[in-house]
Amino acid sequence: MGYRHGDIQEVTLTRDCPAVAVPWGTATTLESGRVGYISQQLGGTFTVMVDGNLYRIDGRHADALGLELEPSEELAAGVGSGPPTTVEAVETAAWKQLATCYDPEIPIDIVNLGLVYGCDVKPVEGEKFRIDVRMTLTAAGCGMGTLLADEARTKLLGIPNVEDVDVELVWDPPRSREMMSESAQLEMGLL
Repeated sequence: MGYRHGDIQEVTLTRDCPAVAVPWGTATTLESGRVGYISQQLGGTFTVMVDGNLYRIDGRHADALGLELEPSEELAAGVGSGPPTTVEAVETAAWKQLATCYDPEIPIDIVNLGLVYGCDVKPVEGEKFRIDVRMTLTAAGCGMGTLLADEARTKLLGIPNVEDVDVELVWDPPRSREMMSESAQLEMGLL
């Protein structure tokens, strides 16, 4: 079940847990016994508010929140059955994977936010592929950029037959609201 804004769940950390401070992107550890509030559980990560600050917790640490990560939220969700063997199949799987990467503050994936400018798939040898992604952030100074790019890269490498992935953060063209999907704009109340 994906928690979205408005579906707040209180949790008490059952063990020390690695986390990333939002929006600065700095690594930290939340201590056992701390009370937090899950504001978002999407794409295999949790956004948790502790003492008025937001933190992103990787789904591998769901147990520290007293939860289990649902199978639909696990790495490689949405790839489908069988390894993709064509450029088109890998590209389809890549876009599905990118749509499982969420901004920790906005319950909308990076594809619908208009942050992914390009996803190019190239065969390398045999039935192996390379994926090159160009993406941006909601704000140029966002400290979560490296984290989001690394998450996208890890999820893309989880696609069978993908041998190499390069995710480049770019600032041109400048991101604008018009790049968001209509459904994302509706969800954010912009239409």
